Amino acid sequence: MFLSSPSPLRTKKTQAIGIPIIDLSLDTATLSHHIITACQDYGFFKLVNHGVPIQVISKMEEAVQGFFSKPSSEKVKVKANPPSPFGYGCRNIGFNGDVGELEYILLQANSLSTCSDNFSVVANQPTNFRCAVEDYIQAVKELTCELLEILALGLSLPDTNVFSRLIQDVDSDSCFRVNHYPGIKPESNQPKSDHRIGFGEHSDPQIFTILRSNDVPGLQISTVDGLWIPVTTEPTDFCVFVGDTLEVLTNGRFKSVRHRVMANKSIKSRMSMMYFAAPSLNEWISPIPQLIYPGNLRLYKSFTWNEYKKAAYSLRLGRIDGCRKGEV
Repeated sequence: MFLSSPSPLRTKKTQAIGIPIIDLSLDTATLSHHIITACQDYGFFKLVNHGVPIQVISKMEEAVQGFFSKPSSEKVKVKANPPSPFGYGCRNIGFNGDVGELEYILLQANSLSTCSDNFSVVANQPTNFRCAVEDYIQAVKELTCELLEILALGLSLPDTNVFSRLIQDVDSDSCFRVNHYPGIKPESNQPKSDHRIGFGEHSDPQIFTILRSNDVPGLQISTVDGLWIPVTTEPTDFCVFVGDTLEVLTNGRFKSVRHRVMANKSIKSRMSMMYFAAPSLNEWISPIPQLIYPGNLRLYKSFTWNEYKKAAYSLRLGRIDGCRKGEV
C-alpha cells in the first residue's frame, strides 16, 4: 500500500502534500518498488505493519518516560562526559535557529550491555529500563536490515546483504537517541508561533534513521525545491529517513532528506526515539560498483565513516555534497 498522508498544518514555505506510507506486509516485488520510489523522490517514508511488537514499543515508551520524569539531580548523574557523547544531555541546542527546551539520552546501539560508554547509564537505571532498550534496539535493527535488503533486491544488486552487513558488523557505530521536548506549561508566556524551530534543519549522516514518535506534531521534511512538509506521526508507526551514507552508497540515486522539528507548542511532551544505523568507524564508504555505468558516472569520493562522521557533526548543517568528486 502506497498512500498519501496530507497534513492540515501550513506555514510560510511549508506545503501540506502527500507523504509516502508503505505497508511492509505487501509482497516483496511491490514493496521494493514503493520503497525505492520513496527513497528517490523524498528520501523518506512512513512505515506501517512493520512487525515490531506493540509491547516492545510501549515498554520502551514507559521506560524513557520514567527516566525523563526523574528530578534533574538524578538525570545529571548519567550526563554525557566529553569527548564521549553518550549519556544524558539537556540544553537549548543553540544552532540553526533552535529554541525551546530539549533533553535527550544517547546510547551506543551495537553493544548496549557491554559498551563502557553505556554502562554508567544503564547500570543506574531499573532492570526494566535496560531490558526495554535492548529489546527495542534489537527489533528496529532487524527491521532496518530487512528494509536495506529489500532495497538491494529492488536495485538488482547481486549481493542483497551489501547494505545490511554494514549494520550487522560487530563494530557497527549505530546509536540510539531519545529526544524529549517538554510541553508548554499552561501558565507559560512562551510564544506559540508556528514558525519557531525546536531542532534545526539537518540531514542524518548515517545510512538509515528509524524514528518513532508520539502523536505530538512537530516533524517536518524538506523537498528538493525547499518546501517544508509537516509529517503527522502515529505512536505505533515508524518514519524512515535516508542518510548521507546511503546517498553515497547508491551514487546519489537516493537522496538524504533534510528535516527539522518545530518547537513544541502543546502542553503534552513530544517524545521521539531514533535508531541511527551506521557502519563501523573504519568502514570505507563509496558508491556500489553496480550503480556506476556509462551515463551514470561516479559522483562521490571514497572516505571512511569516521572521517565523514567527524566532518558532518563539526559542520552541523553540512551535507554530503562536499564529498562529491571534484570538491575540495
